[in-house]
Amino acid sequence: MSKLTEYTLEMYKADRRIKKDARYGKDKAGLRFYDALDLGPTTKDYVSTVVEAYQRRGFVVQVHETYVTRTNMMGGAKYQERYDTPYYCSPSSETYWSM
Repeated sequence: MSKLTEYTLEMYKADRRIKKDARYGKDKAGLRFYDALDLGPTTKDYVSTVVEAYQRRGFVVQVHETYVTRTNMMGGAKYQERYDTPYYCSPSSETYWSM
């Protein structure tokens, strides 16, 4: 049996209007952000099936584990936060503690 983990799928569509430049935030080189889909505790087999279904429809899909383990900078305790939490909002950064 496979381990159950929460995943987030980010879907992008090819778009010629977007310049191939990395400074456009979520919009990757020539790709327009379309949607993010949060999946509950599932297996990698199910996630790969969902990804293949979206890829057949013309999407570029990035798979992320929804929660990552980080270390609190001040106390040293481990905690979990979403993968897309901005650095300055994370207790694992000096910026968070200097505000």
